[in-house]
Amino acid sequence: MSPPTWLSAVAVAGIVACASGHQPGVATEAAAPVQATSIAESVPSLYRAQRQVEEYIRSGRYDQDFAKVVSAATAWLEERARTAAKPAIVLDIDETSLSNWPAYRVNGWGRVVNGPCDLQQGFCGFRAWQALGRSQALASTLALARRARALGVAVFFISGRPPNLREATERNLREQGYEWTGVILLPEGARFASAVDFKAAERRKLAEQGYTIVLSLGDQESDLKGGYAERTLKLPNPVYYLP
Repeated sequence: MSPPTWLSAVAVAGIVACASGHQPGVATEAAAPVQATSIAESVPSLYRAQRQVEEYIRSGRYDQDFAKVVSAATAWLEERARTAAKPAIVLDIDETSLSNWPAYRVNGWGRVVNGPCDLQQGFCGFRAWQALGRSQALASTLALARRARALGVAVFFISGRPPNLREATERNLREQGYEWTGVILLPEGARFASAVDFKAAERRKLAEQGYTIVLSLGDQESDLKGGYAERTLKLPNPVYYLP
């Protein structure tokens, strides 16, 4: 489950270009005349994609969409918590429980995994940012986690963060107001083709311990697939996709 060094919503221009069959720097013979105007109109500029992401977040629409999903999660939790045997919820961390937008913004909304983090000059390596423990709680999710605890529901975090970030991760979560039953990170030296392979297996382990996972919440489909949760809800993430 090793994410690419650079993966973001603003990469859509390159993705569309590849889908059209054109590879930059490679000469090809055209079997038919190419309508350059129509191709250009179908490929958004990098600048435009960056502005769209920035505006979606700045305008408050991202927060509104996020809150709607968590509201549905809370309603289900209220309904199910009192009847499920040994109820639990599973939360992803990044862009589900904690927001990393400062690091992404300085990178032009790109995902730079490695390297140091310099928020003043840029770029900001994502792992270095996580190690700082300065991510802010997403208010809706924090309220959900607190409500779960009040209802006697176990709260588990399952994240693809590496194990060397455990101290920083738990400190960050605690300082932002979270409490939990368990924080599950990647095992030492583990590599997975997809987050599904890791996260579904960890949910299965919780189910084998007798927990009824009434809810699983994440910002990626790969946070949620693979079963072992009664209800899954996906949060919006306009910036990146992880398999």
